[in-house]
Formats: sequence, C-alpha cells, structure tokens
Amino acid sequence: MKIKGYSIWFMASLLVVFMGGCGSSSSGGGGSSAGAVCTGSSCVSLGTAANYAILAQTGITNVPTSKVTGNMGISPNTSAAIAGFALNLPAGSSFSTSAQVTGDIYAPDYAPPTPANLTTAISDMQTAYTTAAGRTVPAPVLNLNGGSMGGQTLAPGIYKWTTNVTIPTDVTLSGNASDVWIFQIAGNLTQASATKVILSGGAHPENIFWQVASGVTVGTTAQMKGIVMSQTAITMGNSSSVNGRLFAQSAVNIDTTTVTQP
Repeated sequence: MKIKGYSIWFMASLLVVFMGGCGSSSSGGGGSSAGAVCTGSSCVSLGTAANYAILAQTGITNVPTSKVTGNMGISPNTSAAIAGFALNLPAGSSFSTSAQVTGDIYAPDYAPPTPANLTTAISDMQTAYTTAAGRTVPAPVLNLNGGSMGGQTLAPGIYKWTTNVTIPTDVTLSGNASDVWIFQIAGNLTQASATKVILSGGAHPENIFWQVASGVTVGTTAQMKGIVMSQTAITMGNSSSVNGRLFAQSAVNIDTTTVTQP
C-alpha cells in the first residue's frame, strides 16, 4: 500500500529511525548515557551525579593506562587538577576527551552549560552521601564482625559501623536484581589486594552504596562493586577495578584502574 507515493514500509522505517534517535540520553553536555541506576524505594537517589562514573571536588589523578567507561567530572577545582589523562579540549568546548575514557570529561573552566551542570551534580553527590548516611529503615546491622567483612555472605539491608572497616578476604553480596545494600562506615574503608566483592543471585552493582566518612583504599588487583561515596579521598591500587562509580568529596586517585559504570 502507498500513501502519496510512499510505501507504508518506508514510512515505518523512517519512524523507527526517528524514535531511535529520540531515545538516546546524555549527561546534558555531550556525554554518554548515565547507565543503570537504582530505582526502587530503598535506593539512594544520585540525581544528576548519575551522569558520571567518577566525580570529585579537588582532583582526579591517574597513573596510565587506566580505562574509564563513563563520564568524569570535577568541581569546584578546575581541569588543571585532572592529571594523567592527556586531555583533548577543542576550542570553546564544554567537555574534553581522553583515549583512556569512553565518555566525556567535564570541569568548571569549560564552556557552558558545564559549570552549572557540575555545581548541580556535586550538590546531588553530597545529598546522596547524606541520604545514605541517615538511612535507618530497615534497622541497620551494627558493627558486624568488628568491622571485618572478609569471608561474609551478606543479605540485602543496611550495615553500619562506628569503626574502620576492612575487606581482608572476599565478601559476597547475595540477593536479587531489586535488592539494595547500604554500608554506613564512620571510619576508613580498606579493601586488601587481590580481594573481590562478589555479587550472587542477580545482585546489581548500581544497588550497592558505600557511604564512607573517611578515606577509601582499594588494593592492588582488588575488585570493588557498587557506588563508592567518600567524604574524603578514594585511592584505587595498581590494576584494581570497580564496577560502579567513584564519588569523592576530595580526590579520586586511580592507577592503571578499570572503572566501569553499571
């Protein structure tokens, strides 16, 4: 059948192409999509911070060659505090790029709308941290195993420590695709070298929230999962990896690290 000389097949094909183009999403400044985010009632909303795999306030440093899948952002410090990425910034651009980043890189000294977008993202990151820290339902498990998570298999829920926390051996988070874990840590979080955070039963990294009041250190070749939100710095060891996001209210430091947003 034809309508004014055009076949229905041809018109349908144009509609599919048009709808496919309309369905794409970005960070609002030319970046890649936000990726998967936690959406259930127990989740911690990331707001526009979800547009970034790495988001920091004072610095992002890298020992090459790392591999980051997702956008990176820094604010209020400028692009001068992003080191080890060999940034490519076209004149007048709102974002830069790097061979080590599958995504875009944003800083407040780039063209609009980046400065305003970053101010909002940093505020959303801080709100997410505060929300995770204040969550009390379901009732938290308090000071599990004296702060040592090694060898544990943990069901969904809230786990709270008033001390430092270590992951000296592998830890398993077991639950389904809609389950949520929130780890509230008053001190430092230290993951030993060559250890893993293992997900089982269909658990998803975007549903795991690490709220850490002090620093986070992930050891050499260690594998972290989830959204890491540190009030100070996050330091990833040589050849480490994270399937999740790294949000720091100071600096994020990576070393031949693989960062993959969910």
